[in-house]
Amino acid sequence: MKNVTPLTIRYAETDMMGVVYHANYLLYMEDARTAFLEALGIPYQTMEDAGFMSPVLSLEVNYGSPLRYGDKAVMVTWVSRSTAVKTVYNYAIFREGDDIENSKPLFTGSSTHCVVRRDSFEPVSIKREFPQLFEAYKQVLEE
Repeated sequence: MKNVTPLTIRYAETDMMGVVYHANYLLYMEDARTAFLEALGIPYQTMEDAGFMSPVLSLEVNYGSPLRYGDKAVMVTWVSRSTAVKTVYNYAIFREGDDIENSKPLFTGSSTHCVVRRDSFEPVSIKREFPQLFEAYKQVLEE
């Protein structure tokens, strides 16, 4: 499953060079990941209500062509790997209207997450502790 999240670049997200400040891409990734979970039918709030959180373990970001104030784009998100303890999300940004299967992305990245107990921050096996999420990830894995 690939989920598409629209982006409209706001002035406050740009820097003195007139392009999106590099750290704002991490915010776009977070927005896209939570939208992916909603599309999966397991909103992040459901995870928190069950007593879990999903912190970032690692990030990879690759900047290509810049986005500027007023640009309209989409971030495509998918899960490329999921085990009982780690899940890897992948992200690619395209200009609105680009063919996302054949166009070169403006940005690519990935984030690796685990699931922890909210009260102790102790990592858990989602296969055992949150099987609904584990099975949902397995059904939507993309290479």
